[in-house]
Amino acid sequence: MSVELDPSALPARKLSCSTAETAKRVRVDARVVALVPRFDAPFFQAGLAGYSDGAMRIIARRHGCPFCVTEALLDRTLLNGGRGKIREDPDLIASECGMGDVEDNTAATVDDHPLAGQIMGTTPHEMAAAALLLVEMGHDVIDVNLACPVKKISANYRGGHFLAHPADATVILRAVKDAVGDRVPCTVKLRRGFDDTKEMADAFERIFNVAYDIGYAWTTVHCRTVEQKYLGPGRWEFLEELVARHPDRVIFGSGDVWHVDDIFAMMDQCGVSGVSVARGCIGNPWIFRQAREMMAGRAPTAPTIQEQRAALLEHFDLAMMLYGEGATGRRMRKFGIKFAAHHPSAAAVKAEFVRCESASQWREVIERHYRSQAGSAQ
Repeated sequence: MSVELDPSALPARKLSCSTAETAKRVRVDARVVALVPRFDAPFFQAGLAGYSDGAMRIIARRHGCPFCVTEALLDRTLLNGGRGKIREDPDLIASECGMGDVEDNTAATVDDHPLAGQIMGTTPHEMAAAALLLVEMGHDVIDVNLACPVKKISANYRGGHFLAHPADATVILRAVKDAVGDRVPCTVKLRRGFDDTKEMADAFERIFNVAYDIGYAWTTVHCRTVEQKYLGPGRWEFLEELVARHPDRVIFGSGDVWHVDDIFAMMDQCGVSGVSVARGCIGNPWIFRQAREMMAGRAPTAPTIQEQRAALLEHFDLAMMLYGEGATGRRMRKFGIKFAAHHPSAAAVKAEFVRCESASQWREVIERHYRSQAGSAQ
């Protein structure tokens, strides 16, 4: 996924007050806390293809993120014992650290809970079986992905393609909920429609209503269509209208949340219960700390060079536990590129991360550019 960090041409927001004022008054919906007690703030880290693994999630948690979602895990891959089953165990990093007790893991902030296991697939029985597997692995929530704009494989639907086929989507949702029962909450990730036709708007509404009717706890709705993918601005107005039609439902919003102010702007304009932070948190775990600072009535603080260094090294060490040295060097290159945006010499640091091909080269960039113990990245 090609990721912009500072998009242009976003529409003006319709705010009732400053984002600082909104931040001081908003809280997470009590119904969410009742189901997931540690979900204590109205924002979370979204599932991000190729990014939101255990290492990224734990770094986000260390900076104030209350809840995370795995990247979309294919049901068949999970059931066949593939990468998702091996590396998306929420207790894997904690067990690799050899800390043992849950209380010790929590104190050391290597505890990857609460965590939603997000599943994506085609057939009801495999989706149901994959959901059960994730429950058995210790995931706290099961999230069904009916949003991802993946390619359709032959005549089979996956992800956002189900939004064009509401009857089939309903069967999937019922199969997962029936399998999981009340063991953990079930939730759904949606886009505002497959496209912008009236037919697809009706299909969205049908799937959206069925989810709540059969007991899904909340939906997270991305305000772009499947056909849009990640291009062009999202329509916050759609979220605003959706919440107005369904004020009694827990609805999280997603789309064009790039900076901490956007979290509270979306809550103000759209009235959503909370906000899913996606591309805006890649290489930027501080967005969660900043959001908590604003909720406490303080100005958000930029990360110092020392804080950037610590986050980069901690992220690297966690990735090493998951992938080993060879793969970690390649994987961390894309994270370094995003982290570089906070450095005073952002362009130069990014260029050096781009050239990294090994773990040793990656560490050399850190030593060259992140040695200062003072000063803030502006």
